[in-house]
Amino acid sequence: MASHAPKLRAATRRLCRDVAGLRFARPVTHVYNPLAYAPRGYAAYLDAFAEGPKRVVFLGMNPGPFGMVQTGVPFGDVGMVRDWLGIEVPIGRPEREHPKRPVLGFDCPRAEVSGQRLWGAVAEHWRTPARFFRQHLVANYCPLVFLEASGRNRTPDKLPAGERARLFAACDRHLLRLVEILQPEHVVGIGAFAETRAREVLGETGPRVSRVLHPSPASPLANRDWAGSVRRELAELGLCAKRQKRR
Repeated sequence: MASHAPKLRAATRRLCRDVAGLRFARPVTHVYNPLAYAPRGYAAYLDAFAEGPKRVVFLGMNPGPFGMVQTGVPFGDVGMVRDWLGIEVPIGRPEREHPKRPVLGFDCPRAEVSGQRLWGAVAEHWRTPARFFRQHLVANYCPLVFLEASGRNRTPDKLPAGERARLFAACDRHLLRLVEILQPEHVVGIGAFAETRAREVLGETGPRVSRVLHPSPASPLANRDWAGSVRRELAELGLCAKRQKRR
């Protein structure tokens, strides 16, 4: 089965070019693009897991400061990426780095809770990366991270309307290309934002769009058995097969 990694890497380069010239006003003071400074992490992820069409694409909002920012992998908690996905590569650094949010790559000592929860639940249910990625892929809608002077993360939905419009135009094009390449039957937004963007972009004629609860620790619901909640949500959507037995 042919790998889609080359086509996805080309689409990623186009996305990087499209967002490179965008400017964002305060309270945003620093903007990180892991696809630009950590391309080896994302390329390793695609090379390993983007083989063949995918039945389901799980779509996140944008990179987390201790996840994809550090590893180049969506929801890329260092421990899960290195120990379960089997990826560890040199990671570069942004041109302008926030002093409170350094990019340390795989030396980052902090965990990305959302990534631990997501990949931990995947590992618990599918047992091996090969079983999960046979029909699934995880991606992000927006490649950029927005940091305020305090180091606080500012999500894309909180940007002013004009900034959102320019950013979303680039992200929408990339999502359409992602779906064209992977031909999923179903796009599952991880959280309401990703679901909304997928519905807006893909309309009624594309793959089925739905959502699951976001694993962010900022969500009280996610802090109460996130894995169990999402397993039930996926079962209702017909997307959660019987748990794989250990061998």
